[in-house]
Order: sequence, then structure tokens, then C-alpha cells
Amino acid sequence: MRLRHKPWAEEYINAHQDVIIPNPEDFKGNWKAVFGNDNPVHIEVGTGKGQFVLGMARQNPDINYIGIELFDSVIVCALERIVEAEKPANLRLLKVNGAKLEDYFAKGDVTRVYLNFSDPWPKIRHAKRRLTHEGFLKLYENVLIENGEVHFKTDNRGLFEYSLVSMNEYGMALKYVSLDLHANMPEDNVMTEYEEKFSSLGQPIYRLECQFKTN
Repeated sequence: MRLRHKPWAEEYINAHQDVIIPNPEDFKGNWKAVFGNDNPVHIEVGTGKGQFVLGMARQNPDINYIGIELFDSVIVCALERIVEAEKPANLRLLKVNGAKLEDYFAKGDVTRVYLNFSDPWPKIRHAKRRLTHEGFLKLYENVLIENGEVHFKTDNRGLFEYSLVSMNEYGMALKYVSLDLHANMPEDNVMTEYEEKFSSLGQPIYRLECQFKTN
């Protein structure tokens, strides 16, 4: 994703701290204090411009959603979209590094992790940066409930194949695998911006659902 500097982004972000939580570490182990309920929490690591996480929040009002994005110039686009949608009560954003989830979530805080169109980091020496590398899988396991799930979508076949192997070797259970999601699209599928773009070009969308096994 090309990042364009937006000089107004910081001010806009600071003006909407009801959506972008400024001190998420204070709620580790107590996210019900933010949402005012005990509903399950689903997080999207790398939420981009927010189309997916907003669509999911609208579709599932009994689930709390948190979109995670590091860069001001990207997360501000998601924030604008959420503000225009009148700020769904079950949706928040965190402007933090997804590699530091344990700073903000305790074990069991999260029920599901979404990874959508993550950077494939194709060079072998960059494998540890892939969001489905075993180092990240361990991170997700440490914040998810027992038997928590990871849902993953991509247009990159190489990354998809790598992720299947990585999750299998980690000992996760494959619950669902699709090599062409849009050939038999689930009714509840919420598309990301990239998904709309790539599928319109005729590229297959790969999707999988994996579950951590109880030790």
C-alpha cells in the first residue's frame, strides 16, 4: 500500500479518540470496559481503509470489532469511513503495531483474528514478517480464547500455500479452505477493498479458517 502523507491526519485522529483508543494498554484484560458488554471481540490485524471491519461490525452487532493499523495515513481513512457511518458502538480502532498484540490483549481477550490481504513478503529472508509465520501464530494464540480461530484471505497464491503449511506445522486445525472464494461466495462474506479490486480483474481469492487446538 502506497502511503501518502496527510498533514491533517494526526489532528483528525486526536479529535476522534472515541473511535481510536489512545491508551489501549489500559484495557488489557478488560475490553468490556470499552464496549460496555461481554460480547466476543474479533480483531483485524492490518485493517487498511476499514471497509471489512466496518462491514463486519454492521453485519454482526452482537460482536465487538477492533481494527488494528499502524500508520496515520492509512488508519485515518478507516476512521473517516467509520465517522461517516455514525460510529457503530461495536467498533473501535487501534493505531498500534500488530506485532505487539500482547501489550494490549490478555489471554482470552480475543475470540477471532482476521488477516486480510496481508503483505506477502515474498523474499525468503523476510519470512518472519509474514503475518502467518509461526512467530505471529504464537502471538495470536497468546491473546485468543481456547480453540480461537484465525481467518485469512489473500489473492497471493504463494502466501496462501505458505500459510497452509505454516498453520499445519504449528498444529492448527484447518476448518475451511477455498481456492476460489467467489466461485461459491458465502452469503455473509464481507469484501475488503483489495478483494473487490482483484476479484473484478478475475483473480481468484483464497481463504482459509484455522483453529488452535486445546493442549
